[in-house]
Formats: sequence, C-alpha cells, structure tokens
Amino acid sequence: MESQGGDILFLHMNQDPIRAGEIVVFNVDGKDIPIVHRVIEVHERQDTGEVDVLTKGDNNHGDDRLLYPYGQLWLQKYHIMGRAVGFLPYVGWVTIIMNEKPVIKDALTFHN
Repeated sequence: MESQGGDILFLHMNQDPIRAGEIVVFNVDGKDIPIVHRVIEVHERQDTGEVDVLTKGDNNHGDDRLLYPYGQLWLQKYHIMGRAVGFLPYVGWVTIIMNEKPVIKDALTFHN
C-alpha cells in the first residue's frame, strides 16, 4: 500500500499481534495530529507480555524516535489507533484545501 498525503485511510484494530511491515496510525503524547508510518521493529516483553513498537516513515532516513516524547524509545499498544488496511487516493485533499483556503470553503458551501 503506497498512501500519500491527502488520501483517506481505512483503519482496522483487532487483537492480532502487530507485525513489522504493517502500516499503523498512532498518536504521540503531546502532539495533536496522528502519524501514519510503517512498523519496523516489534519487541514482546517476556515478563509482562506488553509489546514495544518502533516505527519509521517510508521516505525518512531514520526511525521515528525523534518524533516520540523525550526519553521514549518505543510506542506501546495504547498509542496505536489502528492498522491501515486500505485507502482512497486524493479524496482527503478536499478537506485539506477547504481548511487551508477559507475562500474556497465559502464558495463550495451552500448558504440558505
């Protein structure tokens, strides 16, 4: 799946273990906008059964640890909103353009 900005993603979350190679949508503490990146490493902690996940953007040189809060090296399951299972290309651009250009939003919005 090769999604880009402006695409609408379909998410699925189930109890199956997260695997390296999957594309996930996650929240980072202290940031308002979810991030869509690929899982590159998964570590299951034997003592607790908890899973640590490391992500990376496909076009980025390094992993996402610089995006995580200071001192955080891994994502936990509660950070992950879902797995991307499909997308509609470009459909989200309508919303992006309307938010960035209020004049266009006004022109496309019908007032009674």
